[in-house]
Amino acid sequence: MGVVGEVLIGVVVLVGLFGVVVQVLPGGLLVAGAVIAWGVITGGVAGWTVVAVAVLATGLAAVGKYLLAGRHLQRRGVPNSTLVWGGLLGVVGFFAVPVVGLPLGFVVGTYAAERIRLREHGPAWKATVAALQATGLTILVELAGALVATGAWCVGLAVT
Repeated sequence: MGVVGEVLIGVVVLVGLFGVVVQVLPGGLLVAGAVIAWGVITGGVAGWTVVAVAVLATGLAAVGKYLLAGRHLQRRGVPNSTLVWGGLLGVVGFFAVPVVGLPLGFVVGTYAAERIRLREHGPAWKATVAALQATGLTILVELAGALVATGAWCVGLAVT
């Protein structure tokens, strides 16, 4: 692969890492896709090793983020239906209020669902905070997987 191709892969990796943090793009998949493309095109032991590491890291992160977030929410007593309402209002907010609509809608939807379910402000707010913490956990786990894939690509670049 030429320099232009490697720079293009690097740009997609950077966009993917940004997408992991901002949660507007499927960042982990963008990073994995770019790194896998580089590995397949490059070929050889280095290329296929990078592909294996990227697939493994992205796959483990994808599974791990749901397991950790689910366990966190279960410990706090937040039902899945609450997250569904938060997610739905987050989607509405994404289109209704530019830039901040998605997180704002998620918080409002989660709080409203818990307020209706629990009938009290304090416990509803605690459940909303737990949902936000779980969201932060998913971002961190996905970012870790994407960074491992990125690191494998950087090592692959260095040895080829």
